[in-house]
Amino acid sequence: MQLSKSEEQLMQLLWRQEKAFMKDLINAYPDPKPAQTTVATLLKRMQDKGFVDYVQVGRSREYLPLVKKKDYFSKQVKGLIRNFFNDSATQFASFFTKESDLSKSELEDLKKLIDEQIKRKK
Repeated sequence: MQLSKSEEQLMQLLWRQEKAFMKDLINAYPDPKPAQTTVATLLKRMQDKGFVDYVQVGRSREYLPLVKKKDYFSKQVKGLIRNFFNDSATQFASFFTKESDLSKSELEDLKKLIDEQIKRKK
């Protein structure tokens, strides 16, 4: 299941806060802030999709993410590779390194990360 752009923006705020009441989430938005009803609708949709849940605290709901940011991001990247790069991580890496205007230092850092992963696979 995937989040819409507005749901993903709200999820980013929730991941940052780890758990939050609606007023905290609204306050975390940049101006102009969305209406409370808009955020409530997004949270309900995200709950239906299994991304968030809440704990009742008095008359308020404290929302918490059910999906880790790393897990969501990993799934999105895998889908990107599958859909745009013929399921080839090599094609993705080639595109990324050529088109993202990385500095020599950044490329060397990537090479070091790849070399470390190669050593772990032996």
